[in-house]
Amino acid sequence: MVLFQRKKTPQTSKIRLVNVHKAFGRKKVLDGVDLDIRTGESLVIIGGSGTGKSVTLKCILGLLTPDRGHVEIDGHQVSLLPRKEQEQVRSQIGMLFQSGALFDSLSVWENVAFSLLQNKTVDKVTAKQIAIEKLAQVGLNKSIADSYPADLSGGMKKRVGLARAIATNPNVIFFDEPTTGLDPIMSDVINELIVSTVKTLGATALTITHDMNSARKIADRIAMLYEGKIIWIGTVKQLDKTTNPYVRQFVTGCANGPINVEVKAD
Repeated sequence: MVLFQRKKTPQTSKIRLVNVHKAFGRKKVLDGVDLDIRTGESLVIIGGSGTGKSVTLKCILGLLTPDRGHVEIDGHQVSLLPRKEQEQVRSQIGMLFQSGALFDSLSVWENVAFSLLQNKTVDKVTAKQIAIEKLAQVGLNKSIADSYPADLSGGMKKRVGLARAIATNPNVIFFDEPTTGLDPIMSDVINELIVSTVKTLGATALTITHDMNSARKIADRIAMLYEGKIIWIGTVKQLDKTTNPYVRQFVTGCANGPINVEVKAD
């Protein structure tokens, strides 16, 4: 892409968050997030509900603008680029949404090929061929290509969502709670597919989850977000050895510890 021919300082980070702050009214969600996601790695952000994981993701995607600090992709502050170049950057990003977010009125193959059809990258016949190839990569037979989301199980919807996320061969893929709502066996199937597809594409992956089994399976490194900051980052092996009390409490799922969970009575 022409975009990445610009002069820039050498760096190995694909995505960088520098002192990112974000608040909604008086509620401070991100309070100075600093994070480097290396090119080609799979990084997982863990943390409890409401800790800012989704807000972090939306700031990277450009759906939200940080109040302070900035986000870089390939060394560029995307928000400062001309709109056309911003679109070029985002066209290289795939996304698997928590709920699958399939379009009920579109067939399975049209859902998978949505970006290709919207951007008129290829003709309709080629788009369907690509969709069938991507479905095969996530273990789905071409016989479901003309089916509709209502005909699919939860696990199949997740696979179709993954096929859509990789349809354009992106170099960055985001996974938003990829195993939510799935049984343990299907969760592991999705985790395996995430690992294999990311490796096949050579993509940089960022996942947000509170599912520790998923995090351990797909992560090269794990970062914990708490009270608007990254309070710990390391490998899975380092996770098992850390003495950080916040991380230990979260990983073990213990009610007692420094993380206070408010329980409201009806």
